[in-house]
Amino acid sequence: MNIIICPGIHEPELSESFRVGLLDLVSNGAIPAVSYAIAHNPPNILIYPGKDVFVLSALHILQFLRDCLTGSLKSPIIFISFSAGVVGAIGAAHLWQLLGGRVKAFIAIDGWGVPLQGNFPIHRMSHDYFTHWSSCLLGCGQNNFYAEPAVDHLCIWKSPQTVQGCWVDSSIEIIPPKGRLTAAEFLLMLLKRYEAN
Repeated sequence: MNIIICPGIHEPELSESFRVGLLDLVSNGAIPAVSYAIAHNPPNILIYPGKDVFVLSALHILQFLRDCLTGSLKSPIIFISFSAGVVGAIGAAHLWQLLGGRVKAFIAIDGWGVPLQGNFPIHRMSHDYFTHWSSCLLGCGQNNFYAEPAVDHLCIWKSPQTVQGCWVDSSIEIIPPKGRLTAAEFLLMLLKRYEAN
């Protein structure tokens, strides 16, 4: 399984912190049933290195994927994108499919104001409830997450393992929340789900 991380417009260290926080949760066995499977079959994690306006470019993200995954068009990809990076990532996901690639899932973290549609599973994660419900008006799938209590926009990206929140199945209703967990735990649950399928 390949995971492509598409950051927003911020310091690159925040994306590395995001990656490390997620992997630390796996290796520490915080969620044993989920962690065991992922730790013994680790995904290939790629961080798109584009900066500034290049995070908005679906073509640049697609070129990065083609360079990194030479001959692996059929290998499934999960997109995890943040903020402005959601714009480029959703376009790249559609282009990847047009080339014959498979998108297993698309996870948008704080992609406020970005319409999300696709013939692949879509999940939204938000730093507060307002961002959650207003973003869902522009498209979201089942199983979404919002921070409760609300956190700073960059906090959900920098330290997902510390952000508490609510897991929501938007196919039923936006509130009440289905369950409480951290943003990193929610991501790991999604990764486990798509690793099995």
